[in-house]
Amino acid sequence: MTPERFIKTWVQNDLTEKSGAQSYIEDLCELLQIDKPRNSEDFCYEKGAIKDGGGQGWADVWKRDCFAWENKKPGRDLKAALAQLREYAGNLGNPPLLIVCDRERIEIHTAFRGYPDEPRNILLQDIGDPVNLQILRWVFTDPDKLKPLQSNAAITAEAAGQFAELAEAMRERGIDPQQVAHFLTQCIFCMFAEDEGLLHASPTGDREIFTGILKAAKTDSQKAEARIKNLFAAMQKKGGIYGNDDIAWFNGGLFKTIAVPPLTGTDLNILYHAAEGRDWRAIDPTIFGTLFERGLDPNSRVQLGAHYTDVATINKLIEPLITRPLSAEWQAVKAEIMAVQATASKVKTAAAKKQHSKTAANLYHGYLERLRNFRVLDAACGSGNFLYLAMHALKDLEHIAQLDAEALGLGKQLTIETGTGNVLGLEINEYAAELARVTVWIGDIQWSQRNGREINKNPILSSLDGIQHRDALLNPDGSEAQWPMADVIIGNPPFLGGSKKRGELGSGYFNALAKAFPQERVPGGVDLVCYWFDKARRQIEDGQAKAAGLVSTNSIRGGANRTVLDNICQSMPIFDAWPDESWFDAGTAVRVSLICFGNTGLTVARLSGEPVVLIHADLTAGDGETGMDLTTAKPIGENFAVCFMGASKKASFDIEGDVARSWLSQPNPNSMPNHGVVRPLCNAIDLTRRNGDRWIIDFGATMSEADASLYELPFEYVVKYVKPEREHNNREAYRKYWWRHGEPRVAMRAALVGLQRYIATPAVAKHRIFIWLDKAILPDQALLAIARSDDTTFGILHSRFHELWSLGLCTWLGVGNDPRYTPTTCFETFPFPEGLTPADTAPKSKEEKRALGYKDSDNQARTWECIAPIPAIIANESQRPAASAIAEAAFKLNQLRNNWLNPSEWVDWVITAEEQKAGFPQRPVAKPGHESELKKRTLTNLYNAKPAWLINAHQVLDAAVAQAYGWDDYTPDMPDTEILQRLLQLNLQRSGRQNSILPHHEKN
Repeated sequence: MTPERFIKTWVQNDLTEKSGAQSYIEDLCELLQIDKPRNSEDFCYEKGAIKDGGGQGWADVWKRDCFAWENKKPGRDLKAALAQLREYAGNLGNPPLLIVCDRERIEIHTAFRGYPDEPRNILLQDIGDPVNLQILRWVFTDPDKLKPLQSNAAITAEAAGQFAELAEAMRERGIDPQQVAHFLTQCIFCMFAEDEGLLHASPTGDREIFTGILKAAKTDSQKAEARIKNLFAAMQKKGGIYGNDDIAWFNGGLFKTIAVPPLTGTDLNILYHAAEGRDWRAIDPTIFGTLFERGLDPNSRVQLGAHYTDVATINKLIEPLITRPLSAEWQAVKAEIMAVQATASKVKTAAAKKQHSKTAANLYHGYLERLRNFRVLDAACGSGNFLYLAMHALKDLEHIAQLDAEALGLGKQLTIETGTGNVLGLEINEYAAELARVTVWIGDIQWSQRNGREINKNPILSSLDGIQHRDALLNPDGSEAQWPMADVIIGNPPFLGGSKKRGELGSGYFNALAKAFPQERVPGGVDLVCYWFDKARRQIEDGQAKAAGLVSTNSIRGGANRTVLDNICQSMPIFDAWPDESWFDAGTAVRVSLICFGNTGLTVARLSGEPVVLIHADLTAGDGETGMDLTTAKPIGENFAVCFMGASKKASFDIEGDVARSWLSQPNPNSMPNHGVVRPLCNAIDLTRRNGDRWIIDFGATMSEADASLYELPFEYVVKYVKPEREHNNREAYRKYWWRHGEPRVAMRAALVGLQRYIATPAVAKHRIFIWLDKAILPDQALLAIARSDDTTFGILHSRFHELWSLGLCTWLGVGNDPRYTPTTCFETFPFPEGLTPADTAPKSKEEKRALGYKDSDNQARTWECIAPIPAIIANESQRPAASAIAEAAFKLNQLRNNWLNPSEWVDWVITAEEQKAGFPQRPVAKPGHESELKKRTLTNLYNAKPAWLINAHQVLDAAVAQAYGWDDYTPDMPDTEILQRLLQLNLQRSGRQNSILPHHEKN
């Protein structure tokens, strides 16, 4: 078969569509000298597949991992044929190429996931061109050769980067940022509309009107500005004309304001190359809006990057909120329609049949009306990603229902009614609000084009006044803002941490929030996102919405943040949640929780995609019977005033070890040594890795400035480095007492008085590790200090039981999703064994010891280099054997760990005379040649590896603690859920019997 013969055979061929389809492919295979379709599993004619919306579809030709092909008679609508092919392409293995052909031309559409469609047209008369023959051979043998060079994401990021640079250049010339943003947004939409073939209203119109303006103007900015204004004006009104071209009516608010800023030749060159060199149909609004927003906003602190949230993650909220419940509704309606039709087939009179047909049609149109009136609100909509995807979900649902209804004989719908009117938004950033509207508009047009549906006309852009530029939380007068009514609320509210709220929002706004949102609804120290959860809950309770699905940092599962989820669970279920997912917030990797709550009619709750009976406020699964809801745990009075956050400096008080040691021998005018205000410091890194020889200047909690100045060298240091920082601090107390730590933890210091050592644990760490610290070492704010010096308490805290409890009650922090231990949630709620509680193990005077029957020689004060276990001194004689057993096991565990961390073969213990005189502890220093080996000996590495000896030591400790609880049935195989259930029962018993005791110590 030669090209000439092929052309002669098929030019003006009068075979029917069906009879001509296979003959055409047979001849084409001969022309290309390739095998013909002969294998039903890999390469065949009439490959059947179920359509997305149900019903049977057939690809005229199909080749596995290559293409699906639809043949039509000459003159047929290939756009409709492509839409038909897309209906069942997913059930044909998603071939990378979709091909439609009417014998006179072959259209090859690329369908590689995440890449744009780069169609190629081969006309019959050009089929013999060597380039065209090679393209067709690749279709059958190597479709990857036709894969677009750039992905949608890469194209989108590149375009956003170009426009960000242009926006910055225009702002630097003094042009108002909002004028820049509005103009560039209009330009982007023009480029998109032009490439979609929408800009001109007449079939003979110029497809490249906007590009032509830029090309013709070259560097003549005045000419370009005038022509762009004329084009925008034509797009704004019905019947608009530009030159000889009829312009489509767009309206929608985008072109209501026309204010083209002064342009330079460089601006025009960038715009021209952006318009001419890129197919704007490939732009992905879910990416572009996010990236472009950062480029437009002069206040954005985030560098333009490629980080954005993928569609699959956002759909984890859209699917349970919109797709799943509305799909279930349609299935119920469809079943009812089919039942009506079955009844209609049995009746005899025409009137009865007509009535049944009307009933079936009413059911169908009732569902369409349900979709048309369905409203989705995003009260922090940003650049519109969630609204865009929610709208697509609704349009997909309507599309499927229409296909099903057509298959049931209910007639074909010509239009899709769902669209931009289904979405509502609130956005405080003016740039983002306008982008959200454009994102939704573009998304609506893209969906219609890709699904072969007519685009709305007259105007093309419907009004999007439902996306409002305003604050979602407060009105200008400080009162609480109201949200519009919607079926569901969805979105990704700002993640601003509780400790940063005042600084970022300003004191006035911060105080107004506290006034508008009572503490019992939203505690003052919570993350900003919690206010959206509270408002969504009340919208549902007030009948203004049915359900909500929001994103939060995963710290919402515990601490004060969880208050909003506790309140939600009091009146409605959490029906779908993903407790710990990766996310990008302003280009930074974070860990988040995705939470859906309210009433959608779904009967099965899902946690991380798996069905569960119910979901607790801490986003754990419950069975509704066993009392495993750890969110019901309460603080226990006997645990108060024992666990404290370490000192918080709030300025540069840290000094190097060598500097500190040099100061220890220096005299002062008050004749007092510097070790009174200079001491070793320990932070979380020192604890989990190796000690960094950190020291700190510490003038205590009450020392006056005059007294502090008598310590000359330390005071000179803080005058030079600390005072300048504090002078600009927002907090008056930090400015006034600039020489002291910001939060010196008075209660902690008082609790540690008299102890030779205390227990410390990192606030945030992968492993829940406890160590001993010498009394002279100051714990940093990243540590928690437990004011006990006995091995019994140390052992209980380091047991499996306390670790499980702390993981169940903690919050979660950071990219690594590490557990965050807090005094209030993890320590004060933990039910210690009866008789061994912190109240029981409190330090005793000699007289108290004697009264309890202890000898003066028992548990005498010792240094932290203890040579024997120190059991707790307790009143409960029956628990003393348990206290001793736990102490022995804990002592052994700690001894083994210390031997591993600092083996005598590798380590020398050093101390200067001044340090020794001051009562400071010795420091481990690597012996020559062992420096690199010793760096690897860290508690984190040890617990990552968990050697057999460590596991055994912990199991011995666990067994001793279990005996103290009276759990004779305990084995290492006891399920975690059983342990937590027992501990929760103990907590509820203990907290229930406590008198109303209010803690008077500092909490985290």
